Parts: sequence; structure tokens; C-alpha cells
Amino acid sequence: MSSSVLYDLPGPRARMRNRILGAVTLLLVVAVIGFVVWRFLDTGQFSATKWNVFTYTAIWVRFGEATLATLAAFAAAAVGAVVLGFILAIGRISDHAWVRMPVGWIVELLRAVPVLIFMLLLYYGLPVIGLKVSPYWAVVIALIAYNGSVLSEVIRAGVESLPRGQSEAGYAIGLRKAGVMRLVLLPQAIRAMLPVIIAQLVVTLKDTALGFIITYPELLYFARQLGSNGEYGSPLIPAAMVASVIYVAMCLALSYIAHRVEIGLRRSPKASQVAGAEPPGQTGTDTELIVAQRGLGKYDASGL
Repeated sequence: MSSSVLYDLPGPRARMRNRILGAVTLLLVVAVIGFVVWRFLDTGQFSATKWNVFTYTAIWVRFGEATLATLAAFAAAAVGAVVLGFILAIGRISDHAWVRMPVGWIVELLRAVPVLIFMLLLYYGLPVIGLKVSPYWAVVIALIAYNGSVLSEVIRAGVESLPRGQSEAGYAIGLRKAGVMRLVLLPQAIRAMLPVIIAQLVVTLKDTALGFIITYPELLYFARQLGSNGEYGSPLIPAAMVASVIYVAMCLALSYIAHRVEIGLRRSPKASQVAGAEPPGQTGTDTELIVAQRGLGKYDASGL
């Protein structure tokens, strides 16, 4: 049996060199963190005066309201980005050039413009022509436009990475392209691309912080507002730390939900059938046909 070696196990010298490099890197990281903590201590960022503001219940209520505003913008943007991503992805893989080419231009345009530019154009640019957009919708629309275009490329790549026999098997049992896409290709592509989709949604969640520039009262906006309040000693660093912890908690919660969804899809019998568990004695094109038939449940060619 011939095989290509892509990676050689390191020898004794290479292992020693890797250990030394790892130890030096760890020491550098610890030194940088230690220096930052020392500077915080030296400038009084951990003093009781700076953190006294967090003993007030009203401050935590405001943090809660800002967090809910962040989640509200993220929820709408996430749903809209996924829907737009599917629409653009289907357009990108269309057989009709008059659909495929304009959609491709739209995707490239939306991906090329930074999210912050979108927000500024929507919030400050549209009123020039008589259209007023609230900060919330400026944030949501900008996030949908950018992340939807990115997700469209993710979904398109997932569909096109599937073996050609998958679609051919669907056509063989009488499905049209819409049925093949909906019942055969998309379920497998989504399952394969789920980690990438969730990673992009995490980016969407963090990009809501850009809304503070257009005065959307999300988490970073309140943290900056609190940190610049001289009445409480301008606790900018403590407020940023608290906001960072909340952001990390939200991202970890989203990652955990995605992990549970992925486990559920992996354990689902229907997902396993679409993924292509081969029955004994079946290989090649026959297997792909059986995979398609299983993924379609009780559908047959006569009923389509």
C-alpha cells in the first residue's frame, strides 16, 4: 500500500528545540501579562476608588440593559445574515448566468465594504437624502449585509465540496434541482459547515460593539460612557474589564449552544442517513443513490 507522508515525527533535537521555543514563548506571554497588570496596579486601576461604582445596583441594571440591547441587535442580525446567506448562496450556484453574475457582484460588494462604513452610511448618509434610520436598524442592517455575504460563500463552498454523485443520485430518482438542493445537498453542507457558520455568528456578536460609534446603547457604549464619568473617578479600565467578561460569557454561551446543536445533528438518525452511512456490500455510485434515497425518506420518483 502506497501512501504519501505529509508529516514526519520530530526527532530528539527537534523535540528539544520545540520545547525550548514553547518555554520561551510562554515566558514572553507571562512577562507581557505581568507588565500590564503591574501598570494597572501602579496607576491605581485596581484601587477601591475605581471599583466602588460597581457596588451600586443601578450600574448593574444599566449593564444588563446594555447587554440586552447587544443581544437584541445580534439576534436580528444573526437570523437575517443566515437567511441572506442562503439566498445569495443559491443565487451564486444558479445555472442561469443572469442570476449568478449579478448575485456574485452583490456578494463581492457587500464583503468589500467594512461593517463600520455600512453603519455610518446608514445612520449619517441616508438622512442626507431624506431617509432616517435608527441606530438599532443601522447596526442590524449593516451586520446582515456583511455577514450574510460571508455566510453565502461559506454555504456555497460547502455545497460545491460535496461529491458530484450526491446530486446525480437525486436527479436519478426524479428530483429537480430545487429538490436536490433542499433535500440532498443543503442538509449535508449545513452539517459540514456548521462550525464555520457559528464562528461567523460569533464575529457578528462582537461586531455589535461597533454600534457605539453611532450612539447605539449597547454594551461597549455604556462601558465607555461609564468609564468617562468623572463623578465615579473615570473607571475606564474597570468598565472595559467588566464589559469584556460579559462579551466572553456571551461568546462562550453561543459556542456551547452550537456544540450541543452539532452533537444533536450527529446523533440524529436522519442526519446520519444524509451523511452517508454505507450499508454492507454497497459502494461507489450505488451507495450515493441509496444515500440520496434515505435522505429523502419515503419519497419516490413516481410521487415527484
